[in-house]
This record gives sequence, structure tokens and C-alpha cells, in this order.
Amino acid sequence: MKMKIVVIGANAAGAKAAAKAKRLNPHAEITVVDRGSFISYGACGIPYYVADMVKDEKELMSTPVGVVRDPAFFRKVKGVEILTETEAVAIDRQNRKVSLLKVVSGETSFIEYDALILATGSSPVVPPLEGRATPGIITVKSMEDAILLKEQAVAGNRACVVGAGLIGLETVEALAQRGMQVTVVELCGQLLPGILDEEMANLLEQHIRSKGVTVMTSCRVSGFTGSGRVEQVATDQGEVTADLVVLAIGARPNVELARNAGLAIGTTGAIAVDNHLRTSDPAIYACGDCCETVNLVTGAPLYAPLGSTANKQGRVAAINATGGDAIFAGVLGTAILKVFDFGAGKSGLTEGAARAAGFTVETVLSPAPDRAHFYPAAKPIALKLVADAATGRLLGVQAVGPGAVDKRLDVAATAITFRATAEQVSHLDLAYAPPFSAAMDNLIVAADILKNKLSGHAKGVSPRQVKQMQDDGDDFLLLDVRSPAEHATMRLAGAKLVPLGALREKLETLPRDKEIVTFCKISLRGYEAQKILNAAGFTKVRFLDGGILTWPYGVET
Repeated sequence: MKMKIVVIGANAAGAKAAAKAKRLNPHAEITVVDRGSFISYGACGIPYYVADMVKDEKELMSTPVGVVRDPAFFRKVKGVEILTETEAVAIDRQNRKVSLLKVVSGETSFIEYDALILATGSSPVVPPLEGRATPGIITVKSMEDAILLKEQAVAGNRACVVGAGLIGLETVEALAQRGMQVTVVELCGQLLPGILDEEMANLLEQHIRSKGVTVMTSCRVSGFTGSGRVEQVATDQGEVTADLVVLAIGARPNVELARNAGLAIGTTGAIAVDNHLRTSDPAIYACGDCCETVNLVTGAPLYAPLGSTANKQGRVAAINATGGDAIFAGVLGTAILKVFDFGAGKSGLTEGAARAAGFTVETVLSPAPDRAHFYPAAKPIALKLVADAATGRLLGVQAVGPGAVDKRLDVAATAITFRATAEQVSHLDLAYAPPFSAAMDNLIVAADILKNKLSGHAKGVSPRQVKQMQDDGDDFLLLDVRSPAEHATMRLAGAKLVPLGALREKLETLPRDKEIVTFCKISLRGYEAQKILNAAGFTKVRFLDGGILTWPYGVET
């Protein structure tokens, strides 16, 4: 069927929508409008281009076989017309026309549509701070940003990255690899707010600090100063010297065109769409960073701008714009990044988000090698599971460490999507061989611990709770049940050492009138100690979730 489809935006969602629509309807006349010069590039690859892992910016704009995705490629290979440096300035919904403006020449025109797909993307958040226009202050969003940032990342100079989210931390690593002295400033009290809970974020922070990066959390930026170029970042914790500043505070959906056309804007501030990605106008669809979606765990509206989501939504929008019937159900907010030697990420709800959503939660911290402990390449990872205490349903997972965190996140994301319980996860038939996993995979072990806690057999307490007990001056005993050799190497301040093998013989040396928190390296022995003490009549015993390996608050050596 002959029809006119106009797509506004030529990156992840828009380019995917245009190509898919042409495949579905070869007779359709498809035009993509984009105000920029670069199209269909991998913005998620910008930090690796800045780090010089990707040598040429054209690699971010090419197919896997090295063909650059420029307007000529889309016209010749895809049969799609791309209008670059052309801004869509207004939508006439009644007459189904889009007014266009040539960015360079100022020439105006219009284009008609039968179906319109909005893929207008997002823009970096830039707060109205004093000195914001000072040269040397850069955002990380476009190819123009990437090229400028790479040019100005000079070895030996000082860089300040404002914002410790995904892009911020990836940029921290990129600049450090270029030989810069890097400070990261974050308004919240932890790294990766909304992605990791505090104790998991603190493990990542320790690693980043070990690489020579200065980390300033709970820190508010008030402005920038410099003579001809940025030199200082003013914060409530003092001045930060910087030759280069990167603003990575977050992204805001580009909704001006939609709002001016009278389309509904959702509670998240992004364009409201149904599960077919239709806007409030049935002839107009929206996909990618400009529209909101649904949280698959809570059912609430969610803004989750990610390239993976944008590509999937582009396909769904194209199917429906060409007369099909496809549904985009929502997302879990799954996210992952690499920072130096660590991977970190999450899927589903954090503990904080689960409690805010009204769930009564149970959590587990479980550190273990990512493959058989005797296999030479084994590396540790820490998992945190969040579950509904009433049903055992898995609500979220977090993973941090140098091991293969991606595998565990992906398996858990699948389980969360299908509303699996801890019981069901513990019985997953996962691939096992020593080079890939332990016989009991990390996720299986964590699910088993969760089952024990849900049933009341295991009583754990998180590192965050123990630290709070210490700070509040609570009268309790930290009981270290590791070996004397382990205790001598690394220990928690104030802990009493009673090796697990000697515990039954020394029960009378322990107080029965105060709470006891047992721990070991990963708390397997800590759990055993809890069961021994319970059997001996001790009623106030819990084990430290995750043991000393997930204790992020400093140890004695």
C-alpha cells in the first residue's frame, strides 16, 4: 500500500523505525528528518571513542561490516530518504503536515504524512549555574560532543565530571585512561543513584578510588570560574581545580514539538504513549528517549532512556505505523556499565525503589567467584537480590565486581520478567562447567539464601544496618568465625574472634543477653554459626549479609 511515513529523529529509535517500516511496506514513501549532521550513530560508544579504544568516530556510525550509515546508505540500501540539518518545527495534526526548517539556510517547507513517528530523543540536563558558558565545559550526548571531548582530553590535565550515573562513570574511566587526573562530583550520597543501593555503590566507589579518581558525593556544584577557559568548579565542599568539565547530570526528553502540537505528556515528563506506542493522536507514534514506558514490576510510568530500549521501540512503532499490531509491554530498567576493572548493574527494583513502591522486602547479599574457584580466570562478584517478602517473587537484582556480572543480570532479568520466585530461580537449569560457572551458580546460591531467609531459617542483617548500629552505639557483639590467619589479614573493628570449629566449645564465653552478629568471608560460616548459636539457646543472633567481602566501610589490616 502506498503511504507516506515521516520519522522525526535519525538515531537509534528513528533509524530503526524507518528501516523496519520500509521492510514491512516496500511501497511506502519514508522520510526521516534530523536537525543534526550525524545520523544513526552509537552514542553509547562515545566514552570508548574518548578513551581511544575506538580510533575513528566513523566506527560509531558504521554497520558491523564497516559501511558508514549516512544518508546515501539509507537511500541506496534501505530505500529511505534522510534529511539532515533539517528541523521539524511544528506539526499540523489536522492536515497531517510537518513544517520544516533548514538549519543552515533558514529555508522553510513542509512535508505531509499518513503516519508520523516521533523519535526526537533527549538532551543532556544543563543546570543554569553561574559560568555555564565558560569554554571547556562539555556535555556527553552527540557526536559533536564526542569529537570535542576527545580533542580536549589532554594527558596530565585535570578533569571534573559532574554526575556519577552511567555516562558520568564511563566518562570518568575514559578520561583517566587518557591520562587525566579525574574528580567525580555527585549530588546524591552515593554513586549510581537509582541503579545501586548504598552498600553496592560503596563497593564500586572503593574500586574507583583505588584507580586514583577523587570521589565527592553529597556534593552540590554552584558554578564555574575561569579566565577565558574553565579553571575552577565551585562546590559546597570547596573548589575543584579543572581544565575540563564534563556535565553528565542526566537526560531530559525532547518533547517541545509534541507539546506544541497538543500531544499528551506523561507524568514522567516524556511523551505519553499506549502499549502500541501510539500518542494521544492515533496517527502519531513515539519511540526512544522522547517517550515514557511502563515499569514491568510496578506497572507505573517510567522514563528509561537507553539505546537498547530505543531500538526495540523503533521496531514496534514501525510495525504499528504500517498497519500491524505489535505491543511494547515495558522495561525493567536493566542497566550495566564497566568502570575500570569492575562491572556494575541492575535489573528491576532496587531495595529503596521496592520499599517506595509499597513492597515489604527481603534482601540478600551474596559474594562468590563467577566460575569454579579453582579455575585460573575466576573473579569475584557481589550479588544483591530484592524480593517480595510475602510471595518470594524476585523484584530486583544488582551485581558489582570484576567477574561476569552481565550473565547474572541477564538471567535475573529474564526471571523478573516472568515473575519468578526465589524457589523457581533456585531450580533454574543453568549451564555449568568450571570455565563458566561454579557448580552452584552465584544466582542459584543467592536464591537459596533468599529462600532460607524467607522461611525464617536464616536471619541476616545488611552491612548498612550493622554500620548504623555501630554509629548509634548499639550494644551488640560482632563475632568473627573465620580462622586466625584470616582474622590477622583483615578484620572488622571491635569484632571478637571465635573460629567456627571452636564455637561449640566456647559458647559460655559469649553473652546471651545481647545481640550477636556473626560473619566470615562470605557469611556461609556466619550462617552456620547462627544455626549453632540458635540450637544452643541464643535467641538474638543474625549473620552479616555477604560477610566481610561486601563490607564497604573500611577494615583493619
